Amino acid sequence: MHAGILLVDDHAGFRRVARRLLEVGGLNVVGEAANGEEALAMAEKLLPDVVVLDVLLPDMDGFVVATQLAALPAPPRVVLISSLTRAELGTRIDAAPVAGFLAKDDLDGARLAEVAGLTS
Repeated sequence: MHAGILLVDDHAGFRRVARRLLEVGGLNVVGEAANGEEALAMAEKLLPDVVVLDVLLPDMDGFVVATQLAALPAPPRVVLISSLTRAELGTRIDAAPVAGFLAKDDLDGARLAEVAGLTS
């Protein structure tokens, strides 16, 4: 059974703030990961509906993680986040197997639900 949101970002402070923003917005955060390896392991274990995935991770590129998540038997919807702008990331977002992209400054429950296609 799928349940909730997995947050993936290498900055613990950002994960804490993001968790609060999403939970205040009515979303259920079921786990957090600090890098790509943890994200992949937790996604297989927790079966989240959505993975909020930072593009810049210490061990692997977020686009690589998104591609590996898409290959799972029950792939989650992936929403990429970054402090970089959509323009700075170029066409990589459009080519990635993701539901969409949000700038970190724009992340909240309503925006994530909209981009990920979650029902309220």
